[in-house]
Amino acid sequence: MRLISRYFIKEMILPFIFSLLMITFLLFINFLLRAIDRFLGKGIDVLTILEYLFLNLAWIIALSVPMAVLLATLMAFGRLSEDNEINAMRASGISFSTIIRAPLMFGITIALLLVFFNNYVLPEMNFKARLLSGDIYKKRPGMNIEPGVFIDDLPSYSMIIGGKIDDLMIDVRIFSKGKQKEQTSIHAKSGRLNTLSDAFLLTLYDGEIHEIENDDFSNYRRIIFETHKIVIPASDILLNRRDSSKRTDREMTIPMIVNKVNDYKTKLDLVHRRLAGSFYKTIGDSILPKSIEDGLLIITKAQNIISVDSTISINEKNKKERKLRNLERQLKNEFGLIATYLKGKNKYTVEAHKKFSIPFACILFVLLGAPLGVMAKRGGFAVSTSLSFGFFLIYYVLLIGGEELADRNQVSPEIGMWAPNIVLFIIASYLTVYTIRERAPISILYSFISKKSKS
Repeated sequence: MRLISRYFIKEMILPFIFSLLMITFLLFINFLLRAIDRFLGKGIDVLTILEYLFLNLAWIIALSVPMAVLLATLMAFGRLSEDNEINAMRASGISFSTIIRAPLMFGITIALLLVFFNNYVLPEMNFKARLLSGDIYKKRPGMNIEPGVFIDDLPSYSMIIGGKIDDLMIDVRIFSKGKQKEQTSIHAKSGRLNTLSDAFLLTLYDGEIHEIENDDFSNYRRIIFETHKIVIPASDILLNRRDSSKRTDREMTIPMIVNKVNDYKTKLDLVHRRLAGSFYKTIGDSILPKSIEDGLLIITKAQNIISVDSTISINEKNKKERKLRNLERQLKNEFGLIATYLKGKNKYTVEAHKKFSIPFACILFVLLGAPLGVMAKRGGFAVSTSLSFGFFLIYYVLLIGGEELADRNQVSPEIGMWAPNIVLFIIASYLTVYTIRERAPISILYSFISKKSKS
């Protein structure tokens, strides 16, 4: 049996590597086409661009691995079934449940590796990619000065040149802009632009400076110079690399997420205690309403009791009614906070479950791909690919939908993240059982595969 296990794993490794490279390449090209506009006109060096692309490979790989497992399983079982090797094994007394053990171990191994990747590698690379993406976005176009082109990207100056010989600019004209005490214009016969660590150094030769005060136009100055240097701050022109400790949900490990969720729980408990205390002080009962509607109903009942109570004075009634109105405003504010905290808590809880639910799908894709590969034995690569993309698309749509519903607090994070796996498990179990029993699967699915195989 060990020989058969090694044989099956060998049959799956090469298709898995091929599928992973192919899917990653396709997703990477799609990402590159969408991200290329981010670099145009920014004057960013090649190494920075390569770093940005490399950092974004993490989420592409995390998405590609489950799909590659499914495609590899379909290809391996399709090939073995087409060569009648599956039939030969089953004729010799080896059951399909025994045959699938080695591929399942392969899927479990890939799932465990993906859990490690999603928890430690992916968050760090997502974090660095986001910071670098923000820095690139904030960076203004580089100082590529062309003759006759008006440059208005400088913080305090506008600039135009008449010509250029190598790095020497000819007929340089500079104008001040913004709210300043005086307007300045500079004209130089030539000049050079050098880049410092956080600024540009503009050295001008043989020119003159004209200055006039905005408050007094009669105060005019003309300065002739042989050499004049201007330091131009370039914090928003040069690419500044930030260092931040703030992370989003997709940039956290499981311990980080647990701490964040506990923090939200603490905030929710504080709001609940504060709200219950306000009800006790105002109404005399430490009630914690389940919703705004329940709270408003309690306040309305209290208002009705006060309005018909003849034992208290008008001033006392007005005082209690003001307290109830304040309690009503607090109720709405507190439940607004509760909704915000619940949404934040759910977002991080969803991300924690996602780190395990997606890798677990690798195991389910083996259970799904094995019987589908046997059924599609004559369809070859085309059938395997179409089935892989079809089922993965269904899974991905369910996953995105579940995440969206969980974020909105319409379903629990557990249901939102694991429901696609449950659906996948039901389909995979059904197909596996029918393959073991050697019965025809669902007629619609079987007819689809048969048509693909014949074509």
